[in-house]
Amino acid sequence: MTSLAEPVVRHWDFPRGIASVALLVRFGAEHGVPLGSLLQGSDLDPALLADPVAEIDAHQELTVVRNLAARLPHAGVAVGRRYHATTFGVLGYAFLSAATLQDAITTALRYLDLSFAFTAPSAVIDGDRLVLALDAGALPDDVASFLVERDLAAIHTVVGELMTGAVPVLGVDFTHAPPEDVREHLEVFGVRPDFGADADQSVVDVAVLAEVLRLASPETKAACEEQCRALATRRRESPGVAQEVRRLLESSVRFQETMPVVARALGVSPRTLRRRLATSGTSYQALLDEVRAKRAVRLLACGDTSVEAVADQLGFAEAASFIHAFRRWYGVTPSRYRR
Repeated sequence: MTSLAEPVVRHWDFPRGIASVALLVRFGAEHGVPLGSLLQGSDLDPALLADPVAEIDAHQELTVVRNLAARLPHAGVAVGRRYHATTFGVLGYAFLSAATLQDAITTALRYLDLSFAFTAPSAVIDGDRLVLALDAGALPDDVASFLVERDLAAIHTVVGELMTGAVPVLGVDFTHAPPEDVREHLEVFGVRPDFGADADQSVVDVAVLAEVLRLASPETKAACEEQCRALATRRRESPGVAQEVRRLLESSVRFQETMPVVARALGVSPRTLRRRLATSGTSYQALLDEVRAKRAVRLLACGDTSVEAVADQLGFAEAASFIHAFRRWYGVTPSRYRR
């Protein structure tokens, strides 16, 4: 199995634009959910919805999602199909102008923190199959299934807009129980999903990766990527503290430093560090997972390093804990990933 690309982050706690919340509000209004109910507890000013460059905290969007899911618990797919390439702003135009679907997917993973994703995605080539898996392990239980369906439906909708023909879907799996009505699922995915499965994923024919996209434009793609880089740099480096924590973790030998140790190295209290990381749209655990996941892949690339040895070098007490974490990061076990 081969990973198509490494996502720039493996958590959902990053700042994001207002477009997704505006979409959720419009959907709610169409289904009789009052604006006040949707924004309750989010600290979002309704006037902000009309500001095209407004940025919000991920927890604020999550609150809106929770309010909507409480009223319409099975609307995840219906909401997800409203996310078009243009919903993602300049990142969406980078998708539209990409040369191939593989180019579009790697761009999406490279700038994942410019999206509205809550589930951690991975794209793995397994023989003649491309597996697009979503990890919802870090999400609260009350919104996990809603967001898995929303995110996967959004992916299929955008991919469908990029291609000339239908997306060659081989199968769709969800870990949660089936809803009473799956007609929307059939319309979006083209197949009936399997519910109660081991993973949340979509499987398509790998040949689709090489298909030349109908709106491919190298000049537009280059211009959009330049704007994506500028926006990502501002969002990632503006708070500063997340980069400092990431730098310290990357220099760690076996990740034995606890959050208080890292806080002391930065000259702040653990409480202050936790608050500043939250302001930056992330957390200590999310950054630790991100750095560990990237190092795990590098260590596994060394064919003579056992899974047990990799687990030890990553600071896991036992191989089983590492295998569980790796499956959460990439959707497969370390051994299968290496093969």
